[in-house]
This record gives sequence, structure tokens and C-alpha cells, in this order.
Amino acid sequence: MNSIPYGRQDISDTDIAAVIETLKSDFLTQGPKIQEFEEAFARYIGVEYAVAVSNGTAALHLCALALGVNNQSKVITTPITFAASANCIKYCGGEVTLVDIDPETGLIDVDKARKVLEQADEGEYKGIIPVDFAGLAVNLEEVRKLADEYKLWIIEDACHAPGGYFVDGSGEKQFCGNGNYADLAIFSFHPVKHIATGEGGMITTNDPELYEKLLLLRTHGITKDADLLKENHGGWYYEMQELGYNYRLSDMQAALGITQLKRAKSSLEKRRAIALRYDKAFDGTNILPLKGDAGHAYHLYVIQGADRKGLYEYLRDNKIFAQVHYIPLHLMPFYQDQGYKIGDFPIAEAYYKKCLSLPMYPTLTEEEQDFVIEKVKGFYSL
Repeated sequence: MNSIPYGRQDISDTDIAAVIETLKSDFLTQGPKIQEFEEAFARYIGVEYAVAVSNGTAALHLCALALGVNNQSKVITTPITFAASANCIKYCGGEVTLVDIDPETGLIDVDKARKVLEQADEGEYKGIIPVDFAGLAVNLEEVRKLADEYKLWIIEDACHAPGGYFVDGSGEKQFCGNGNYADLAIFSFHPVKHIATGEGGMITTNDPELYEKLLLLRTHGITKDADLLKENHGGWYYEMQELGYNYRLSDMQAALGITQLKRAKSSLEKRRAIALRYDKAFDGTNILPLKGDAGHAYHLYVIQGADRKGLYEYLRDNKIFAQVHYIPLHLMPFYQDQGYKIGDFPIAEAYYKKCLSLPMYPTLTEEEQDFVIEKVKGFYSL
């Protein structure tokens, strides 16, 4: 049996041909493939606008900039996420407040977020960043009610959940990143994600003003749009109107993203089928997966069990490279320097002591998955 990672990209001959075709074209960056990818992704998600960027972290940073985060901004997010979900606020000089998780889902506990806001001064908080952790969609209808009550913006971190959804109070499927509840949403195209472009990210929104702001900030704050220029010296002329960044995606990456996107639905179905086989295998045991539902996008399949370190090392000895998602942010030295300490978020800490992400990717074979299940059960003598 070859080694089995927790996640793996799936690059087809069609993907390779698309990249080669772009390499032979007139554009390697800022060409037509960017807009083509953006429009295709917007259709897939069901949103009005999409902005392709260099990675998910850049997407978060641009969202924070577009929403005006500064050193007077306090923003709520979860400790169970990748560091970028919080760091984007720190990049802009803002302050991050972490809120504990729901033990069954691993998602931010909205009731605990409400308690933080109830104890704060009016207008003290500016926004909230819920994370669709592992691929399970946050109920943004609930978050929106809270945000409207306290005049907060919402950035949905949907990196784990393209194609995922929750069902709203009217019984309608609300797909992650569709902009019906969040002001902005972000996605990542890291190789282990649903859609791989090497590195890459996307921001989605239904707000035309935020869309235009993002386009400007993505490219150094520079525009050549004649309708936006303060002056116009000729066809060569451009203006830097804001302090922006070089957060562009290349045409080569966009070409790969376009062909990857065409397999996104079938890949998601495979992820859900893999999750169902895990669910059945562990049903009735003391191996406890995080709660799932029909809308789960299954970027990760997370279990919780005793002696996580022992299981992790046992699986590695058998060439199964499971992973831990995530070390709670408040346990990181940087955030402890901000005043956080062990014991601040007991549910997140309890989750961290037991969590392990098992292999989950569309090309995982039944034979490989059966081997993983056999070894996990064998470790626990089941």
C-alpha cells in the first residue's frame, strides 16, 4: 500500500493541457482567463461578483481592507481555524476577539458571540468572521440576525466549503459564498482544497461597491479606467488612487482553476460518498466524527478519539498521514502575547486534544479507505 495523505490534489490531462495552452498564449497574467474563471466561479456559487486573488489569505486581507478595518476595529472569529482568519484583522491594525466553538460541529458558537456583544459598548465591534470549518456551512441566517442587531459586517471564510450549503428558515438551500447573508466571502485554491490552482483564492459578493473596491485594492490601488481617473494624460495614463497590493492571480492558475471547476460537482459527490463510508464504519463505536449534514462539503473528515497522539503516530507508522485541524489560535505564542491563555476556550481545547483529520480527497480509493478504517479500528481494538 502506497502512502495515504490526508488530502491530495487531482490533476488531470485536461488540466495540464489547459495550462499549456495558456503558456502558449499572449497572456500569462492579467489576461482573459482571469475574468473567465471569475465568471464561472460566480455561476457555480450563485453570486453576482467574484474576484480572483493570489491566495486565501490575500482574499481575507483584501476583504478587511475593503470594509475599512483599522486600529479602531474589533472583530469576532473562532479559535478553530487557520491563522489567516484572524490575522487578516491584525494586518489592518484591528483587534481580534475569539469565541468558543460548538462541541458537536466545531463551528463558532453564535450564542457565545452574542454574549460577547451584549457585554460590549455600543458600536465597539465592527464585524464577525464565521468559518465553514471542515466544509460544514455556518448557519449565516442566524449570524446575519446577530450582525444586523449589532451593526456588524460579515466575512464568511468558506475556504473549506465551495459547493456546501445550509438550509434557511424558509427551507431554501443557501450555498456558501452566495452573498445572501455575508457581505463578503472568501475561498482558497490551495492544492488540498476542492479546487486547486497551486495557490490562489477568490472573493465573492453581491455588493457592487465592495466589488469595485476589491478590484482596485487587488492591483496596487491602480486604475486605468477612464471613468474613474482624476486626470487623463493619454492612453498610457494610470492613477494610484489607494494603497493597494499585488494580490493578482495569474492566467496560468486561472486556466487550471477553470478546468478544475468543471469537475467540482462530481468531486464533491465523491467526498460525500467517502464521508458516508467513514460514518457507517465508525457508527456505534467510540470514534466520534464531527457532526455532518447533507450540505457538508467535506474538505476534512474529522474524528475525535482517545490518545490522539498515539493514533496519529500509529497511522504514520502504517503510511497513513492524518493531520490535526487546528491548533486553537489562542494557544499560539503570538495570540498569547495578545493576552490569551490556556483555559480561555475550554471546548476548543477539549476538541484539540482529540481531533484528527483522516484522509479525504476524491481520488481516495475504497481499498485505501478500507485500509485507513481497518487501522483506526485496530488501534482502538474494535
